[in-house]
Amino acid sequence: MISTARTEWEGDLFSGSGTTTLASGVGTFAVNWKARADGAASTTTPEELLAAAHASCYSMQLSNTLAGAGTPPTSLTTGARVTFKPGEGITAIELAVVGSVTGIDQEAFAAAAADAKVNCPVSGALRAVPISLVEATLI
Repeated sequence: MISTARTEWEGDLFSGSGTTTLASGVGTFAVNWKARADGAASTTTPEELLAAAHASCYSMQLSNTLAGAGTPPTSLTTGARVTFKPGEGITAIELAVVGSVTGIDQEAFAAAAADAKVNCPVSGALRAVPISLVEATLI
C-alpha cells in the first residue's frame, strides 16, 4: 500500500501559497506560511495533516492492541497536537485518548495506550520528535 498526496505551490515561502490534494480524492486543502507560523481557521498546515495522520494511526494501533488482549474497544477518541516553532521546526507531539472498553480497568487501558504510542507506525516514523501521551482515560 502506497499513499500519495500532491502540493502545488506558487511564490516564495512568506508570501506564497499552495494547495495540497490527497490522492484518495477526499480533499484539497489550502496551505501557506502565515497559517503555519500563526495559525488560521480556514487553512491547514503540514503539522495539522501530521496530527490527523498520527491520531488515526494511533487509534488503529490501540484498537488492535486492545483486541489482541481480548478487550476490543467500543470506541476510541484520539487527539493529536503537533507543535511547530518557526526557526526550530516540529518540537513536540502530544497524544490524548479517551476510550470506552468493556472488561478492562484504567491501569490496563493506560498500559495499552502507552504500548500503542510506541508501536504505532506513525510514531515510529516520527521518533526524532518527543512524543508524549498526555491523557489515557477510560470511560
